[in-house]
Amino acid sequence: MDGASGLERARKERPSLIILDLMLPEMDGKDVCRALKSNPLTRSIPILMLTAKVEEMDRVIGFELGADDYVTKPFSPRELVLRVKAILHRKEAPYEGEKTIQINDLLIDIDRHLVSSKKRPLPLTSTEFKLLVELVTNRGRVQTRERLLDKVWGYTYEGYARTVDTHIRRLREKLGPLGNSIETIRGVGYRFREEKE
Repeated sequence: MDGASGLERARKERPSLIILDLMLPEMDGKDVCRALKSNPLTRSIPILMLTAKVEEMDRVIGFELGADDYVTKPFSPRELVLRVKAILHRKEAPYEGEKTIQINDLLIDIDRHLVSSKKRPLPLTSTEFKLLVELVTNRGRVQTRERLLDKVWGYTYEGYARTVDTHIRRLREKLGPLGNSIETIRGVGYRFREEKE
């Protein structure tokens, strides 16, 4: 019924996914999201923000706080269900090919869903993890925003290309100096730079 009790319940029950309204009494949804993503016990729980706030900046802020998706009201219940399924599928989908990827100081353990740099764990959301794996497993090849939306988010819609940009920016920040390996290909998408032999 309110943000504080929802946060407490999430910490105790650790659900598979949280649909989070932003306009909540006592503690708003942004603060709830921030608290969930800063706690190691709840950090990996996917969050779908559901709100009446329709401005692009509101979506950007939601993604910057760690939301995996963002749906505005009024919404189609069918679309909401499809987005929830897509998020859960991303979280549980097995990766084919490499199980551990080492690039300089960056180690990606796909089976354990862990990323570390210089043996220090990086707190990536499930979407950031999937985005990084998609870029790294295709290193050297340009990935369009549309392809990344399809592979990482499970849907394609031109209006959500900004979603990819926001997540790329956050991923670069978390990767530190190695974030420079994610190159922007203007008007097309992104590429993870191949290692020089």
